Amino acid sequence: MNAAIHTRQPDPQAEQTLLAAGTPPLLARLFAARQVSRPEELENRLNRLLPYRDLKNIEAAACRLADALARQENILVLADYDADGATACALAMLGLSRMGGQVNFLVPNRFEHGYGLTPELAELAAQQQTKLLLTVDNGIASIAGVQRAQALGMDVLITDHHLPGSELPACIIVNPNQPGCRFPSKSLAGVGVMFYVLSALRAELRARDWFAEQGLPEIQLAELLDLVAVGTVADVVTLDHNNRILVEQGLKRMRAGKTRPGIRALFQVAKRDIAKAKPFDLGFAIGPRINAAGRLDDMSVGIACLLAEDDAHAALLAEELNGLNRERREIEQSMLAEAQNLAEQIAVNGRFGITAFREDWHQGVVGIVAGRLKDRFHRPAIVFAPADNDEIRGSGRSIPKLHLRDALDLLSKRHPDLLLKFGGHAMAAGLSIRAADFGRFEEAFEQVLQELLDEYDLTRTFLTDGSLPSAALSVQTAESLAEPVWGQGFQAPSFYDEFDVLWQREVGVGHRKAGLSRHGRTVEAMFFRCPEALPPKIGTVYRPVANEWRNQTELQLHIDYWEAC
Repeated sequence: MNAAIHTRQPDPQAEQTLLAAGTPPLLARLFAARQVSRPEELENRLNRLLPYRDLKNIEAAACRLADALARQENILVLADYDADGATACALAMLGLSRMGGQVNFLVPNRFEHGYGLTPELAELAAQQQTKLLLTVDNGIASIAGVQRAQALGMDVLITDHHLPGSELPACIIVNPNQPGCRFPSKSLAGVGVMFYVLSALRAELRARDWFAEQGLPEIQLAELLDLVAVGTVADVVTLDHNNRILVEQGLKRMRAGKTRPGIRALFQVAKRDIAKAKPFDLGFAIGPRINAAGRLDDMSVGIACLLAEDDAHAALLAEELNGLNRERREIEQSMLAEAQNLAEQIAVNGRFGITAFREDWHQGVVGIVAGRLKDRFHRPAIVFAPADNDEIRGSGRSIPKLHLRDALDLLSKRHPDLLLKFGGHAMAAGLSIRAADFGRFEEAFEQVLQELLDEYDLTRTFLTDGSLPSAALSVQTAESLAEPVWGQGFQAPSFYDEFDVLWQREVGVGHRKAGLSRHGRTVEAMFFRCPEALPPKIGTVYRPVANEWRNQTELQLHIDYWEAC
C-alpha cells in the first residue's frame, strides 16, 4: 500500500530560542517541530511537575483517604487488568500501606467479570469488609457498580483517566478528563492520576501531623516513579511535558538500580539492559509481559510481581509472566493470520473499517490483533471474541483521523439496543454486543465510518523530520537522539531519504538486512516484516539507532517504510 510522506515544519522562532539556550542544532530543529517553544519545556526535574491542586476533587479524595487511615478502615483497590491498571494498583498498595493504611486489592478477571466496577465486583468487595473502595484506571463509567457498592455500605473513590460519558457515578471522582477539571494535562495515565492522589494525601497527612503522631517516616513518592513510568509508557498516553517528567524520572531510577525487584526481574527475562533503560523497553518488553497476565490468566500475577520485595520471588513471577507472554504471541499469530485473510477481502471490497469475529478466538488477544490489522491496512479495526451469556467482546484500534470512542457513541445513539456497553479513547476502545448482532454492528459501524472518513483518510501517512544530512549519519547522532524521552504524541525522530541498495539478505523469519548507500556513506539497515526483495534504489522512512552487538556499537537504520524510486 502506497503511503503519503509529510515533513514536520519547525517553528523558526522556537528553533532560534532553543539554539540560543544551547540546544544542539539537530535537536533544536526536532523539538521546535514538536511544539516545544521554550527551554523550560525540556527540563525534566520533579519540581517542574504540574501541581496537584488543579485536579478536580483531589483534596476531597485526600481527606477521605486520610480519614480512612485515621479510622483504620479497610481500603480495597479495584484495578484494571492492563499494565496501567497493574502499576496503578501496585502504586496505591505501596503508597497507602507506607502511610499506615489497611489496604488490599481486587482485580477483575477479564473472562469472568468483564471491565470496571460492576455490581458483582461490589458484592465481592463487601465480602472483604471493605469500607472504602478505591478504583484505579477504571470506574468513570461504573454507575451501577458504584450504586451497588454504596447500597452495601461502602464509600467509593474513583481515580481514572478514561473519557466520561454523559452521566457520572455519584461519588468522589479524580479524573483530569471529567467536566470542570482545570488540570492542564489531560493525558495522565491511570497510574499518573494515582500518583497525584498520593501526593495530595501526603500533603493532607502532613497538615494533620500524621507521620509524627504515628511514628512513621514520611513517604518519598519519588521512590515509586519506576511504576509510574512503566504504566504511562505501556498505556500509550500522549507524552506531554508533564508525562515526560514522570517517565524520565522513573527511567533514571531504573538506570541507577533503584527500582522494584519485579521491574528488575522483568528486564532480566526480557534480556534488556536496565542500566540503559529507555521508553522502548517499557513499551515493547516490560509492558507486554505485565499485560500478558491480564490477557491470558489473572492480572494478580502481574501485580504480585510488581509488589515483590525480594529478587528471588520476583524472578519466579517474572518468569511466569514471560511464559504467558510467549503463549500470548503464539495465540496472536494464529488469530492474526486468520484475521488478515478476512481483512484482505474487506480492503479489496472498499470498506472503510475492519470487523472480525470467530467463535474460537481468544478474548485476551483481540486488542493486539486489532492493532496489527490497523497498522497493516490503515483502517479502524475491531476484533471480537466470545464472552458469556451469548455476548461477544470487542477491542478496537483507530487511525489518526477517527476518534473511535466518539464514533461508537454516535453509533449507540442511532442504534440504542446494539451496544451493551462501550468505552475508551480516540485511538482505542472496548465494547460488548450480542453475538447475534455482529452482522448488524458490522454494517452500522461501516456506515458511521463512511460518514466520518474519506478515502484520503485511509492513506497511510508518515510524518517525518525531512532529510538527515549525510554527515549526520553516525553513531553519535543516533546516541544523541536516544537521550530524550520520545513516545506517543512526542514521536521519536524519523527521516526520509533515498538510498542505493548495495546488498541484502533475509534474516530471521520474514525480516531483511541490507547495505544502503547515500552520498558515498554506507550504512546497515533493518527491514522488519519485509520478506520481499528490495529494488536497486529506494526511498525510506527511517530511524537511526545505535546498535550494540558483541560489545561494539554501530549505526543501524531501522526502516519504517520503503518505496521504489
